Amino acid sequence: MTIRLFIDTPLSTGATIELRREQAHYLSGVMRQSEGDSLLVFDGRSGEFAAVIEKIGKRSGQLAIGAQTAPQRDPPDLWLLFAPIKKARTDFIVEKATEMGAARICPVQTAFTNADRIRRDRLQAHAVEAAEQCGGTFVPDVAELAKLGIVLDGWDASRRLMFCDETLAGQETTIETFRDLGGPWAILIGPEGGFSGDERKRLHAMDVAVPVALGPRILRADTAAVAALTLWQIALGDWQ
Repeated sequence: MTIRLFIDTPLSTGATIELRREQAHYLSGVMRQSEGDSLLVFDGRSGEFAAVIEKIGKRSGQLAIGAQTAPQRDPPDLWLLFAPIKKARTDFIVEKATEMGAARICPVQTAFTNADRIRRDRLQAHAVEAAEQCGGTFVPDVAELAKLGIVLDGWDASRRLMFCDETLAGQETTIETFRDLGGPWAILIGPEGGFSGDERKRLHAMDVAVPVALGPRILRADTAAVAALTLWQIALGDWQ
């Protein structure tokens, strides 16, 4: 297995990069790498590069950056807004959103959201790990938890919102519903308890909102996120 490592430093052929303590520990202690071993690295902006370990220890290390092995591949301008749920399932949503090409991941607190706080740094680390494992060259930013009402108050009218309304389950929603609607997009997934009546009323009243059903059954929040991302990617994204 080829090791891929995200380096939050601009990369270029011929550069020398100092590893952070946790990266050095991962390579030396977890992956048992030594000086002279090869890996792939990416910075989220410049594509993927070959690298060789020049120095390695438990707390520090150094990489020599070689030739570019893949160009930068940015995802479509798609945000995922979701209400945090149980820890493991929230982690799952962040990981799958990264793998499936979300450009930004935004946890939102709704009326029925069970979680009132998140560890943004931990979720961002999950996004990094997902990008490393799936061959991506882009890492989406994970935003701080924000109240849905405040997010909607400041909504950019140019960004359409795919509103996944569980009360529409069983009604027909086709890809053609939004295939011809261009511009940047966001997907909104509600909490386990669904949206409140006031939230649903406000969302349906938004000109940029496109209410959709995700099939004939009500899906769990983490399943709904994957289904919605798939539907959007097939219609408007880089899966076409």
